[in-house]
Amino acid sequence: MASFASSSAASRPSVLREPTQTTIAPATHSALVVIMHGLGDSAAGFEDVALMWAQQLPHVKFVLPTAPTQPVSMNGGMPMPSWYDIVGLDERSNESCDGIAQSYERIAGILEQEHESTGLPFGRMVLSGFSQGGALSLFTGLQRKEEEKLAGVLCMSGYLAGAKQFVLSEAGKTTPTLHCHGTQDPMVRFDMAQKTEAALKEAGHSKYEMKTYPIQHTLSQEEIVDAVKFLQEIVPADPTCDIVPKAAEEMSVKELKEAIRKGGLGRQAVGLTEKSELVKLVKDSQEK
Repeated sequence: MASFASSSAASRPSVLREPTQTTIAPATHSALVVIMHGLGDSAAGFEDVALMWAQQLPHVKFVLPTAPTQPVSMNGGMPMPSWYDIVGLDERSNESCDGIAQSYERIAGILEQEHESTGLPFGRMVLSGFSQGGALSLFTGLQRKEEEKLAGVLCMSGYLAGAKQFVLSEAGKTTPTLHCHGTQDPMVRFDMAQKTEAALKEAGHSKYEMKTYPIQHTLSQEEIVDAVKFLQEIVPADPTCDIVPKAAEEMSVKELKEAIRKGGLGRQAVGLTEKSELVKLVKDSQEK
């Protein structure tokens, strides 16, 4: 069951936690950032970082999906949250990446859902991720069509996965990309990051930047600050793009029920059957 937590302060975003996704959203937003976690983690693992970023980027809606639980060969076939299968840590072991195409479709679907439901342009959306999630951010964000080109890609401690399946698109060649990596990383070695940089630049990526930190497979405060600066540069606040929630009176019954679900108002809605009653419940919650 989804849980909903919010603050009465208008400046605080609402947090909707569902089994496969966490959404952190302000009352109105003009940009979207999707954050993908690493192997064996979940949306909860990056929620604190997203909330920290949300304080500095109050116009951004953050979506944190949780990867499907599936067997991972590198870990003896043990099921765990994973965006694709990993056979080993050496670069040749990562060539097939079974399941990465399905994860690509899932993440692309999140972007498309936002675009279709709110009208937010793809150019106001960013893909980001850590480790395996960072790899997926590159794989998904840099293969977009021109009309679906993103504002940018933020890869943290990641690498170019599924190289045999990856083709840098023309749009991807000019998509701002920040790759942050620890020079002492024993999991995703720094030389893999360097080879990723070389491969993408050789393929024609002209807006790729690498930033390094003297850390292992983790995030540093300096890196988090650099990430926020990057996001502020590629999706600055833009009131002309603000997505304002539809007034309760303008919603269909289906939209009202969805607003009630997302607002954690299920208990208050028990026994309400008339549309006017649903409208009042949603309207009251919007005015708080």
